[in-house]
Amino acid sequence: MLVKRIFGRLLPKTLILFVAVTIIAIWLAISTEWYFLAALPAVLLLAAVSLADYSKIFYLLLFCIPVSTELVLPNGFGTDLPTEPLIIGLMGIFLYQIAKYPKFVKLQFFKHPISIFILLHLAWIALTTITASDPFVSVKFLLAKTWYVLVFYYLAGSLLRTKKSLATAFWCVLIPLLFTVLVINIRHASYGFSFESIYQVLHPFYRNHVAYACIIAVMIPFVFFALTWYKEQKGKRYFLLAAFVFLLFSLYLSYTRAAYIAVIMAAILYFVIKLRAIRYVLLLAFGLSAVGIVFLANQNQYLEYAPDYDKTISHTEFDDLIAATYNLEDISLMERFYRWVSGFFMIKEKPLLGFGGGNFYNYYKPYTVNSFRTYVSDNPEKSGIHNYYLMIAVEQGLIGLFIFIGLICVALLKAEQAYHRSRNALRKSWIMATTLSFFSILVVLIINDLIETDKIGSFFFLTLAVLVNLDLMSKEQKEA
Repeated sequence: MLVKRIFGRLLPKTLILFVAVTIIAIWLAISTEWYFLAALPAVLLLAAVSLADYSKIFYLLLFCIPVSTELVLPNGFGTDLPTEPLIIGLMGIFLYQIAKYPKFVKLQFFKHPISIFILLHLAWIALTTITASDPFVSVKFLLAKTWYVLVFYYLAGSLLRTKKSLATAFWCVLIPLLFTVLVINIRHASYGFSFESIYQVLHPFYRNHVAYACIIAVMIPFVFFALTWYKEQKGKRYFLLAAFVFLLFSLYLSYTRAAYIAVIMAAILYFVIKLRAIRYVLLLAFGLSAVGIVFLANQNQYLEYAPDYDKTISHTEFDDLIAATYNLEDISLMERFYRWVSGFFMIKEKPLLGFGGGNFYNYYKPYTVNSFRTYVSDNPEKSGIHNYYLMIAVEQGLIGLFIFIGLICVALLKAEQAYHRSRNALRKSWIMATTLSFFSILVVLIINDLIETDKIGSFFFLTLAVLVNLDLMSKEQKEA
């Protein structure tokens, strides 16, 4: 009887069932050579945890973002493991929670101007999917966008409401990020931290050095302001200070111009917010953009900046790359010009509804101008236009671009208002960190299109969700 009681406690029925399923799954995986069956126990375990406390799965997703790897599948499909399966699973949980508890997401969150613009953004993508040049590609794009919005905006908005939850999310991202950065630096050191070798040390965590540098740039504001969150905990403060210096050092060694600029611009935005000057900066940015477009379009002035095909090459030294950038002879920059020019002609062709989500690559070649062609214009990797704002205009039309710009403007203006309205020092720090992180993404998007990736797109919607909650808290003057 005593033995039965002991083993009854140690091996409850559910544990016995789980062990049995694990053994059967492994046996089936080996015998059938369908090795994916071996993952069945882990899937069942995640499902059980989700039913008990789905927030743990959400934090697991955040933990997996820095360490996820991209897997290319047949027929042009691809996925990010393990993040994308977790995202889809959490989307199902979110939909179940909404169906069961209609007030799962607060009404104030749904009614917030940022939420309204996100709904408009998603609805317009759905509309342009119907009119897309290739609807099949656009449906895939819409589905991916939908589960990103549902999980990283709405589900995140329902979970990240307190100081504890925000801090948990922060550490869930920072620890694995530091691990990947440490591994990459150790590998990079074996090559003497050379510019040319950065491309060889990123696998399996990052597709390229841009994704690697940008996730560092996104986290730097949080790490910097986290120093003020733990004033009475010297151990954490020393750790965060070391992490901040380490991330800055690693950012420099990533040799990524866009990330450098993003961090510098984020530092400038700090003072802009302090001075309540965001509206003036936005007006200045729109004015300069309009003047630039008119200047380049007038009498085909843009043709004056066409590259010399023989001089526009790749570089193996970072100093040479900077010099080539200044002289408009860097191949990556000029290849961007090549695609941007085609993008403007595509907008002219379909200005209102665009070509549909995900369709730039399939249709841009006939709109290119040969005088901008470079050695890499064949584009075997099937990469995009490398300017997210222009990509939206191409794929979703000018209306889609205006909706997205409206979302950005509302987010920055509301963040500034929340910062100056708040009387809580900790909450002000969170607002500033989140806003600077969000702004870093906006800067990177000028010469990249990374929102459709888990490394950056997740943070775009996460920071917006956190800003909405912090804005609502500042109105209610609750503790963060």
